Amino acid sequence: ENTPGFKLTVPLVKRAALAFLYGDLFEKVVYRARPYEKVPGSVDQLHEQWLKIIKPNIKNGSFHEFKQNVAQIVQDFDHIPLRNIRKPKVTLVGEILVKYSPIANNNIVRLLEKEGAEVNCPEIAGFLNYSLYNQIYKHDHLGFSLKNKVLAQVAIKLIDLCEKPMNRALKCSKRFCASQAIEQIAQGAEKIINLGNETGEGWFLTGEMVESLKQGINNIICMQPFGCLPNHIVGKGVVKQLHSQYPKANIALIDYDPSLSAVNQLNRIRLMLSTAKKNLAHELQQEQQATTSSSPQRAAENRLASNIN
Repeated sequence: ENTPGFKLTVPLVKRAALAFLYGDLFEKVVYRARPYEKVPGSVDQLHEQWLKIIKPNIKNGSFHEFKQNVAQIVQDFDHIPLRNIRKPKVTLVGEILVKYSPIANNNIVRLLEKEGAEVNCPEIAGFLNYSLYNQIYKHDHLGFSLKNKVLAQVAIKLIDLCEKPMNRALKCSKRFCASQAIEQIAQGAEKIINLGNETGEGWFLTGEMVESLKQGINNIICMQPFGCLPNHIVGKGVVKQLHSQYPKANIALIDYDPSLSAVNQLNRIRLMLSTAKKNLAHELQQEQQATTSSSPQRAAENRLASNIN
């Protein structure tokens, strides 16, 4: 659409891209570290400091400066003191506005952290890649324009190029994980749903849930706006098949609308978290038993080794 006073220029696209990437990075490092911070408020304080530092970079659009900043951000959050405990991890998926806006989702990230969980929120760059990947599928299977496919492939490569410094820093860290390629997400999704489902979040919603389950994050909240029919159909429609392929999946479907009761949302979230905490306690107990049972065997092996020596 033509909007008076707004011009989509290359410098503006660069600045918007940097803002998206910084946002994705902060979600990764802040959500991963904040539930375990030794000094209350230290993670938010570091986050605020970095928000001030990166503002000039978003204005000037310098990719060189971006590369330096992301490496230092990961390093700073990698060294912030954390408690050595484990909490249940919860992945957030759903309609894009409800997924990222605290106003739309009743600040679900803070709520989950208050209830004793760690939040995993997939990147917004993934949604951009999903929209582009659809153009490739439309050409290959529905006879759409080759030009759109080529442009989409170029755009995906450009996004991947922009994400490389960030993913490189995340791979070298002790605490954080790099982003997944859109092709990998698509491969996971097509085992559950056809990639022709492109309305709204379409197959990408399923792909994010599959990626979460493959990473061992079995607790998922699928957030759905009351009037978003595609999200309701896909989100609810794939749950049975996900449970069939991933028996440990613990998925809660939560509706968000101003007319709905926040208490009802909270109760359903707490019910999901109750199951998540029980499952985590069971896993920790099994790990402890495995360690205890292997201790006598290790001691005997050590004695035998010393006798041989």
